[in-house]
Amino acid sequence: MSFGKNLQFLRHLRGNMTQEDLAEKMNISRQTVSKWELDAAQPEMDKAIELCRLFNCSLDNLFRDEMITCGESYTNLRVETVPAFRYIKHAVISSDPEGDAIDRVFSIARSCGVDKPRVIGWDFPNVSQEQINVFNMHGYEAAWILPDGVVPPDHEIHEQADHKYAAIHIETPFDNPFVTIPNAYKTLMEYMRVNGLEHTEKDVIPCFETDGDSMDIYIACK
Repeated sequence: MSFGKNLQFLRHLRGNMTQEDLAEKMNISRQTVSKWELDAAQPEMDKAIELCRLFNCSLDNLFRDEMITCGESYTNLRVETVPAFRYIKHAVISSDPEGDAIDRVFSIARSCGVDKPRVIGWDFPNVSQEQINVFNMHGYEAAWILPDGVVPPDHEIHEQADHKYAAIHIETPFDNPFVTIPNAYKTLMEYMRVNGLEHTEKDVIPCFETDGDSMDIYIACK
């Protein structure tokens, strides 16, 4: 764990706040911030508490946790309003649910004459512990964002109004997906906490990820 690295990480989450910006808010010199981030010095208790207030974190978060540093794989942390859309969805529980669900959605799109559909997906939670532990099965739900005028036959069409999401871009999600993608979710949740954003699941897809060689992850905000 490193207080200095944690502080750099928190600055990054707060709109790429510079050392000069932080020094001004804390009424200290930029050199002091630099020493903190190099772990050459630590703040007095009153300044540590002020940092916690500024970044909406605890002293344990700041000094004991090992926060994730955003590497080159993670870019474009942001809040955006996702426009309203219509979609169909397909859930799969299997040993490879993501691939199975996405393949099925692509098949439906091709049957409607759409070769390059916009596809999103999310973990499907309704899986028993027996399915997970005994059969190594998991759940995933994929959705096709329907183009205007397209109505797939024999499929229930869902609608979502425009909504605010926190989002992060991953340039190479599949180089090490079992680390990169979960860490992206964790980074995005830290970004929301630091910036005072609350997660919601009411009348909205709570979180989703885009399909492709690169990926954007979205978490719904109140």
